[in-house]
Amino acid sequence: QVQLVESGGGLVQPGGSLRLSCAASGSIAGIYDMLWYRQAPGKQRDLVAGITSSGRTNYADSVKGRFTISRDNAKNTAYLQMNSLKPEDTAVYYCALRTWRIYWGQGTQVTVSS
Repeated sequence: QVQLVESGGGLVQPGGSLRLSCAASGSIAGIYDMLWYRQAPGKQRDLVAGITSSGRTNYADSVKGRFTISRDNAKNTAYLQMNSLKPEDTAVYYCALRTWRIYWGQGTQVTVSS
């Protein structure tokens, strides 16, 4: 079993920054992707960014140039640096670890508001 714990969410003003962390523990072995999703009220959960074991990254068009995903394989931890935040970035952000299946964290709230 794999456990994921997110941290770093909160309230920030438009134009501000936040850094989310996702610590993975448990039966982690082999190659796996780390992903960040978000879900706003009344909307579906969407992929924000992903990073492979080798460091290859991909981003949703809406966050390109503002968000940066990274990972520390020695710590089994992924990060999402979010800059130039906008009110439309407000959502619950979920971390996910993908091998042959996907494991989910509990989510962390990010609110962008003045």
